[in-house]
Amino acid sequence: MIRNGKRALALTAIAGASVLALGLTGCSGGTSGGAAAASGFDKAGAKNQNITFWVMGGDTPDEARQYLVDEYKKATGGTLTIQQQDWGDALTKLTNQLPDAKNTPDVTEIGNTWSPTFTTAGAFTDLSAIFKDLGGDKLLKSFVDVGTVDGKQYALPYYFGSRYITYRKDIWAAANVSEPKTLDEFDAAVKKLKTANQSGFYIGGQDWRNGISWVFANGGELAKKDGDKWKSTLSDAATVKGLTQFQDVFKGASNAPVTENDSTPWVNINNDKTGAAPTAATIIAPGWAHWSIGDFKGDDGKGGEKREWNDATFGVFPLPGVKAGEVAPVFAGGSNIAISAKSKNQAGAKELLRIVFSDGYQKLLAKNGLGPANTDFVGDLGSDQFAKALVDSALNSKLTPAAPGWAAVEGKKILEEFFGKISAGCDVPALAKEYDTKIDAIING
Repeated sequence: MIRNGKRALALTAIAGASVLALGLTGCSGGTSGGAAAASGFDKAGAKNQNITFWVMGGDTPDEARQYLVDEYKKATGGTLTIQQQDWGDALTKLTNQLPDAKNTPDVTEIGNTWSPTFTTAGAFTDLSAIFKDLGGDKLLKSFVDVGTVDGKQYALPYYFGSRYITYRKDIWAAANVSEPKTLDEFDAAVKKLKTANQSGFYIGGQDWRNGISWVFANGGELAKKDGDKWKSTLSDAATVKGLTQFQDVFKGASNAPVTENDSTPWVNINNDKTGAAPTAATIIAPGWAHWSIGDFKGDDGKGGEKREWNDATFGVFPLPGVKAGEVAPVFAGGSNIAISAKSKNQAGAKELLRIVFSDGYQKLLAKNGLGPANTDFVGDLGSDQFAKALVDSALNSKLTPAAPGWAAVEGKKILEEFFGKISAGCDVPALAKEYDTKIDAIING
C-alpha cells in the first residue's frame, strides 16, 4: 500500500511514544556502532554483519525483497533477514521492541504519519552524515521533513503513494455525467449517480484518510504549530467548511456504513465474479489499487482473484480542487525508513540504506508502481494513465501534522470516531470544538 502508517494499538497515552514510553533519552538517537558508524558509512565494520529489516504489510514486492537480500550479501558478506509486520499491530511492536537492543530490528519501515513521534523520542539513528549520499535534496521533501528533528535527519522516505479517483465509465456515460473540473462538480456528479443499490461514490463514514481531502482542498488543516506547541484546528473556519462539504457528499453519494474505515473499495467498483453489477460507480484509492480493478479472469490460486483492467469500462483522474484546473490535496500514503538507535549493527544497517537508495532499487520500486523516494526516478513510474494520475495527485499531496503526539491521535482512533459522527450528520462546528479538546490533550506527546 501504498499505505500510510496506521492503525490499531492497545495503548493509551504511551501511544504518543514519549521518551519515557520508549525508554530512550532524547532526539540524538545515539548509536552502538562506533565512531565510523555514527559519522558515516563504515564498509569494514559492516563486513559479515547479519541484520534484520522490518517491512510493513505486503507493499514491498517479492522482487524488491530479493534484490535487497542479494545486494546486501554482495556488499557485506552478511545475511539480511526481511520480516513482514502487519500494519494492525506494527505500532505496538515498534513501541515495545525499538528500545530493546536484543529484539530491535536493525532497520525498519515506518508509516509516514508515525515518524514525528519516534524521531522526537530518539528511537532512530541520526542519518545526517549520510543524508547527501542517500539522495539529499532529491528525496521527497515532505517525507524528509516528518523524519527530521532540529535539522537532523532520522527517518527518510521509503516510497510514496497517492490517492486518485477510479470510476466506471459505463455508469457515468449511461447517466450522462461528465468528468468534473472542480470539487463541487465532482460532488454533484457522484450524488447524481447514487441509487438504492449503488453508491455514486463509495467511501466509508470513518475514512478520514480520504475524507481529509475535502478539508485540505478548502484550505483547512488538522492541526497547526502555535509557538512551540501543536494545536488541533478542526474548528477553524476553513476546516469546518471542508468537513461540511464531506458530510454532504457522504450523505448524498455513499451507501457505505457510517462505521466503515478505509477499506477495499475496489471490491465495490468491480463486477462480482458471477457477473453481478458493481455497487459503486466511483471510488478513491491509492494508486496501487488499479491492479485489483478490472474484469474477472479467474481465481489466482491464493484465495484472491485475477483482474484485468478494461479501458472501456474504467477510468482514472485526480480528485479536482475547488477551482478548475486545480488538483485537490490528498493525503500522501507511503512509508519512511530508519535505523534503530538500539541496533548493534549500525554499519550494516547503513549499508542496507545505501542499497535502498541506490539507482537500481529506486527504479525497481517505480517499476512496481511505488513512488520512489528519490524524485529523480519519478519518470520510471511510466507514462500510462495510472502513473500520470499518481504523479499529478502526489505533487499536491499532504501529510498529517508532524506533531510528537500524532501517533497517539491515530492510535486512539480519534479521527475515525470524529469522521464517523460527521458522516452520521452531527453538528459539524460543535463536534469540531469537542474533538479539538480531545486532540489537544495528547498531540504534543
